[in-house]
Amino acid sequence: MGRKSIKEIRRKEIVTAFYQVAKKEGLENASIAKVAKKMEINPSLVMHYFNTKEDLIYELINFILESYGNIYKPKKSITDPKERLILIIDNLFSRKWNTLFDDGVFFSCFALVFRSKKIKAHYKALHDSLRGMLADALKEAKEHGAINIPDVAAASDMIFILVEGAYYYLSLSDDNNEDKLAIYKKEVFMRLGLTVDANHKEIVTS
Repeated sequence: MGRKSIKEIRRKEIVTAFYQVAKKEGLENASIAKVAKKMEINPSLVMHYFNTKEDLIYELINFILESYGNIYKPKKSITDPKERLILIIDNLFSRKWNTLFDDGVFFSCFALVFRSKKIKAHYKALHDSLRGMLADALKEAKEHGAINIPDVAAASDMIFILVEGAYYYLSLSDDNNEDKLAIYKKEVFMRLGLTVDANHKEIVTS
C-alpha cells in the first residue's frame, strides 16, 4: 500500500478538527470558519478541500463509520474464526464501541438522514458495509463449525439491531451499564449457540 498523499492527510486533519468543534459546540453550530480558527489556518484552505459544510458532514459520516469499522478488525495474530468472532462480539458490547465517537455528534449526523436523501443513501451504504463485515465473520465461523445458524444474514441483522438498540437506550443513562451490556452479549452468544465463560477460557458449541 502506498503512502497517503498530502491531500488525504490534510482532508483527514480538517475532518478531525470539524469533529472536535462539533463535539464541543454541537454539529449545528460547527462551521468552516470555526474549523479554520481551531486549525489556525485561513478558511479558504478549508474550502479548498471542502466547498461547503455539507461536504464536511458527508466526510464526517465516513469518519464515524470507518472508526466503528475498527471494531471488526481484531489483531492479525488471531486466526481462529471462533476466537475472532468472540472478540468482535466482545468489542461490540464493550465501552470501546461507545467511546469511539461522541454520542451527540453521532446522533446529530444520523438525524440528517431524515432531511437529506444523499446523506441517507450514503449512511445506509456505509452502515451496510459494517453489517457485511459482521456477516463475513459469522460465515467464516459457521464454515469452520464454530457456530450453527441457519441464516448468517439474519443473525447479523439481529446482532446489529440489539447493539444499536442497546446503545440508544443506554445513552439515556448516566450509569456505567456494564452489567446490562453483559446480559445483551450473553443473549447474542446464546443465539449463536455458544456458551462462553466470563474469561472466555472455555467455549462450547451447543
